[in-house]
Amino acid sequence: MKRRTFIQTGSLMTLPVLLRGVEVTAIAKSSLASLVNPEDDRVLVLVQLNGGNDGLNTFIPLDQYDALAKARESILLPSSSVLKISDTNGFHSALTGFEALYKNGQMSVVQSVGYPNQNRSHFRSTDIWTTASDAEQYISTGWLGRYFDLNYPGYPEGYPNEANPDPFAITLGFVVSETCQGQTSNYSFTVNSEEDIKTLNETVPGSTDGSCHSGELLYLRDVVRQTNAYSEQVLTAFEKGNNLVTYTEGNNLAQQLKIVANLISGGLKTKIYVVSQGGYDTHANQVVGGDAVNGEHSDLLGVLGTAIQEFQNDLVALGVDNRVVGMTFSEFGRRIIANDSFGTDHGTAAPLFVFGSCVNAGVFGQNPQISDPIDAEEGVAMQYDFRSVYASLLMDWFRTPQADIEKVLFKDFQRIPFLKDCAVSTATSEVSNLGLVLSPNPASQNIVVQFDSNGGYAEIDVFDVRGSSLKSVSAQKFDKGQVKISVGIDQLVPGMYYMRISQGGAVSTQKFVKM
Repeated sequence: MKRRTFIQTGSLMTLPVLLRGVEVTAIAKSSLASLVNPEDDRVLVLVQLNGGNDGLNTFIPLDQYDALAKARESILLPSSSVLKISDTNGFHSALTGFEALYKNGQMSVVQSVGYPNQNRSHFRSTDIWTTASDAEQYISTGWLGRYFDLNYPGYPEGYPNEANPDPFAITLGFVVSETCQGQTSNYSFTVNSEEDIKTLNETVPGSTDGSCHSGELLYLRDVVRQTNAYSEQVLTAFEKGNNLVTYTEGNNLAQQLKIVANLISGGLKTKIYVVSQGGYDTHANQVVGGDAVNGEHSDLLGVLGTAIQEFQNDLVALGVDNRVVGMTFSEFGRRIIANDSFGTDHGTAAPLFVFGSCVNAGVFGQNPQISDPIDAEEGVAMQYDFRSVYASLLMDWFRTPQADIEKVLFKDFQRIPFLKDCAVSTATSEVSNLGLVLSPNPASQNIVVQFDSNGGYAEIDVFDVRGSSLKSVSAQKFDKGQVKISVGIDQLVPGMYYMRISQGGAVSTQKFVKM
């Protein structure tokens, strides 16, 4: 095997390895600068919720409560326990941290985030989220890895250097984040604990005696030496950094975020941090039988809310909060109907949470529509494509040119205004819901789509209850005002479907029945 082929293969590995004595905590690393304007020094923290989070039990649509009670009576949080932020929405009772952040103007909720043709496999759906691919598209690079590749062709040769002394990305844990996988190398540096940071420069010598793979090991050892240069930077920042908030002991997510805050305050120029929390595959015992307030999901949400609140409070105390934005994501949501094991099965879309001092606090999108009849396979209908969230972060947080965004994400996506310029005291978070109305409903041959146009191009799509895209109406430009357009549905088999319309940053989704 050629050395270049070996390291290309190795760079795709996501597990830390010991190769004949050589400790490789992350095969390849990189620098910092091009993700944003260096003068801004902005940071993005990705919080991955592994397993598929039940969004309907996380952010409860109170205006759909009666329908939810029929669909998931055994697991539905009592309305009296919901942490209400409005007459129509509220957080799970365990998410006191999210409630506090939202009311303090430090959290926005993006409703029903997913993608067309939802894949309900953990592994495949995670691949789709980390690569930003279409459901039918297989890509070996991550969306942030492609961004780095655009600006640093030829990496990892020549890095670190004087202009770029720090890692591009850091993953907290043993697994490098696939979001940061580039063409030849993964840009993410792995750190598992505070103790790991203190011993980053310790590397075990490998075999060079001509035994099997010794040539490749020599090359890997050179890569590890390069990694050690980053290790010195990380260790220096850690020793200079500080935490001004006490993080909950035993809360693993909080301890990960504690390290992130410490490194940011210590002056590390890393732009991307990835932390994670597992356990969200709640097929059983999502709640304790007969007690919907408590159970595995409540415990998970309690850990999540506490960790993110402590992290945000620490950033504020350290005076670096205007530089940091965080975002949660999970590979899919859960089905609307509960199963017989006090749990939920793999579904489609779910809410996504963006937090920080520079967010436009508010709810983007409408509450999911829960209406009879509900198919046993039915998940929450997608409103926002997750790549629209990525595009919005690249555009509004990292000030990325539109042409580069399209290269990273392969096509154009909506901009969702969940971020603001912190230098401006006020910002607008209102997004029109388009006032979508479908008639007749049920329908057999044609259905009239009526909506309040904001002016500009709009797309109309039809999805089945599993999230598969069945029909797309070509993008058309509409004048501002009320619009009516007839969409043929005669080719659909009888059943339940969703009509989705998107225009600018606004979306609206409605259920209809084909007779």
